[in-house]
Amino acid sequence: MDTSSASRDTADIGSGAAPPLSLSKAAVFLAVVRRSGPHLIEASLIPTALFYSCLVLAGLSTAYLAVLVWLYAAVAYRLVQRKPIPPLLVLGVIGITVRTAVSMASGSSFIYFAQPIVGSLVMGCVFLVSVAFGRPMVERLALEFWPLTPEMLARPAVTRLLRRLTFLWAGVNVTIAATNLTLLLWLPLPTYVAAKQIASLVISGLAIALTIDRAVRTARQEGFAERPMRARSDPSARALG
Repeated sequence: MDTSSASRDTADIGSGAAPPLSLSKAAVFLAVVRRSGPHLIEASLIPTALFYSCLVLAGLSTAYLAVLVWLYAAVAYRLVQRKPIPPLLVLGVIGITVRTAVSMASGSSFIYFAQPIVGSLVMGCVFLVSVAFGRPMVERLALEFWPLTPEMLARPAVTRLLRRLTFLWAGVNVTIAATNLTLLLWLPLPTYVAAKQIASLVISGLAIALTIDRAVRTARQEGFAERPMRARSDPSARALG
């Protein structure tokens, strides 16, 4: 009997080391949707739908007002119910308030739609700067979905993953900004409102899929997770999971 192997097994049991989690890409994607989907609908999709409907039916001023009323009502509801306010909703309220105030003060609807484009460019720069300072922004975001321990973060493969994903999301923000600016310059305003939302969702969705794929692969390679039992026994499921 290998005494060194036996002593390691005993140490693992004594330290309460947990076995790797069974993890599939589909399960991670569904977890992200369940966690972030409702907040995205509330803070982004519904305001966009309200803005588009009011713009077409009643004009720009009504569209401004409808979005503000929706977001402030969502915050007020949570305050009354003493529920936590999602960060995405907070950012939405701040962003819309500033955009509306600046646009109405300047009398330019172009400024209203240009501000988020500038915001995306700034966010792309923030992602890049976070890598330069040795604190990739994706690391902070990942902690919302995966309990990364100091030991995990010390792994070279995890460090490389966080850096690469931070570069990826810097590129995503710049791509969204460039796409939306092009759409804003070439499309009528009502068409732009719908098209930019679709374009942003498609670009972000592809980036999320790639992020999940890279993260799950790394987790399996580093022993933090393993394939679900069905995927290990079924070659066709292994290709998907």
